[in-house]
Amino acid sequence: MWRNILSKSANAAEVGKANLRRERRFSTAIPGPCIVHKRGADILHDPWFNKDTGFPMTERDRLGLRGLLPPRVISFEQQYDRFMDSYHSLEKNTQGQPDGIVSLSKWRILNRLHDRNETLYYRVLIDNIKDFAPIVYTPTVGLVCQNYSGLFRRPRGMYFSAKDKGEMMSMIYNWPAHQVDMIVITDGSRILGLGDLGVQGIGIPIGKLDMYVAAAGINPQRTLPIMLDVGTNNQKLLQDPLYLGLREPRLEGEEYLSIVDEFMEAVHTRWPKAIVQFEDFQMKWAFETLQRYRKKFCMFNDDIQGTAGVALAGLLGTVRAQGRPLSDFVKQKIVVVGAGSAGLGVLSMAVQAVSKMAGSSETAANRNFYLIDKDGLVTKDRKNIDSAAAPFAKDPGDIDGLREGASLIEVVKKVKPHVLLGLSGVGGVLKAMRESDSAKPAIFAMSNPTSNAECTAAEAFKHAGGHIVFASGSPFENVDLGNGRIGHVNQANNMYLFPGIGLGSLLTGARIISDGMLQAASERLASYMTDEETQNGILFPSISRIRDVTSEVGAAVAQAAVAEELAEGHGEVGIKELMQMSKVEMVEYVARNMWFPVYSPLVHEKNGSN
Repeated sequence: MWRNILSKSANAAEVGKANLRRERRFSTAIPGPCIVHKRGADILHDPWFNKDTGFPMTERDRLGLRGLLPPRVISFEQQYDRFMDSYHSLEKNTQGQPDGIVSLSKWRILNRLHDRNETLYYRVLIDNIKDFAPIVYTPTVGLVCQNYSGLFRRPRGMYFSAKDKGEMMSMIYNWPAHQVDMIVITDGSRILGLGDLGVQGIGIPIGKLDMYVAAAGINPQRTLPIMLDVGTNNQKLLQDPLYLGLREPRLEGEEYLSIVDEFMEAVHTRWPKAIVQFEDFQMKWAFETLQRYRKKFCMFNDDIQGTAGVALAGLLGTVRAQGRPLSDFVKQKIVVVGAGSAGLGVLSMAVQAVSKMAGSSETAANRNFYLIDKDGLVTKDRKNIDSAAAPFAKDPGDIDGLREGASLIEVVKKVKPHVLLGLSGVGGVLKAMRESDSAKPAIFAMSNPTSNAECTAAEAFKHAGGHIVFASGSPFENVDLGNGRIGHVNQANNMYLFPGIGLGSLLTGARIISDGMLQAASERLASYMTDEETQNGILFPSISRIRDVTSEVGAAVAQAAVAEELAEGHGEVGIKELMQMSKVEMVEYVARNMWFPVYSPLVHEKNGSN
């Protein structure tokens, strides 16, 4: 399970994928026809069917478009190149302007394309995922959410509010798609590291689902972003005349849970096989809803389980980077800074991994993990300890020389950890990591967006030394260490895992998403890189390889679902066929079921209504 699953080199993989993209980028293969119930201008105003000037004359005639477009027919390749020329022109014209203005300008031009022509938008996104992911996803999505009310132009997704109590079962049928496979929902209570943004948090589900399309090939017509508006405690938003959400304090307690309960029942009544990803809920509701629904619905919480899975893959990769066998992970001393949903999720999954590898109890596996929150080291001596953090509190007898509430610098100097993992949005203690017991210690600065990162890559390599392994939640440039040496930056992005978790669960018809499925995803990601790459401090692949990564991760999730007897089959592929698939066949099955954007011939169905 722990061995490297790839026999090819990274360079060969990179070249192979690049060649594949070039071969299929403007494929002449004609897909099957698509039936439409619209004609004329209605089609031009529907971003799913609109081809802009790409409609051939035969379609213009049969769909009532002749005369509604300029006479020249532009090929898909020409449309693609024209957009990219516009994008590069924007880049050139915004040079020297503040980063926020540049990022929002790039987001706007992509969003306008998304509003107009979804097929072209997703092709552009897939082919340029490394450049565009930071624009439609982390970190720019945080800026978009902060400014959402002013940026709003047209609705995307659905909005369920506290005012809709008792109506959600009927509301869910207002969504026009007959089938939905993937739903991302937020209540806007903890958007990235920005806090309560209320209804403006809808940008997160939209961005996440764009990544599902780009990375996992989920058909965008089968995705649904959801905003659950239960009010906001952000006074600035409540006083903002442009704010589009409910102008009242957040619901709490049973009132809050009754709203989420009603939504979950409604969505699974209409789409019982849909997978629901919870995103950016404040910690108390993140853990509460996860435990409330995970055994009943096929759902997961990306902040708890996705972040934990990517972090675990990075931690396992760090052991490989040190030239040690993965079994030595049980010996790693790890300090986790931040007792929020992400930090506790990482600890929980890491403890499970150690317990599994060592064949010990989770209590024994917890021995080398140290949790630090805003009040310092968490121990069993603490009064009123949070129930979610309690399992990770240290026994005072096991931390000789340290006290309850000891500072981060005290803990690092005493413990000399192999890994310092930050999920708190607060600057870490870097120089002390030079005293680590590891010859190649790791620093993970995981908080988002970039402005909230515990440290930059340059700061980490400068203060902790050029020999470290560095990972971050937001993108940073590699660091020039001099003498031809490069300090590699690993973006520990949830994008490496959540698309595969969702796709693998979907393609097996999994009833629930188990801990075993999540751990299988982490292990497959950790084993994706070659030994040469990890020993150079590279823990995660290039984002440009994301569909290949998702195929592997999705296959691991699918195999775990089958092994745990959680799979029920998907479409024409039943449980018998799934059980008979080898690892290679499962990877091929996952890759084969990825949607790819091409223009389909449009045929109008004459039903007498038009």
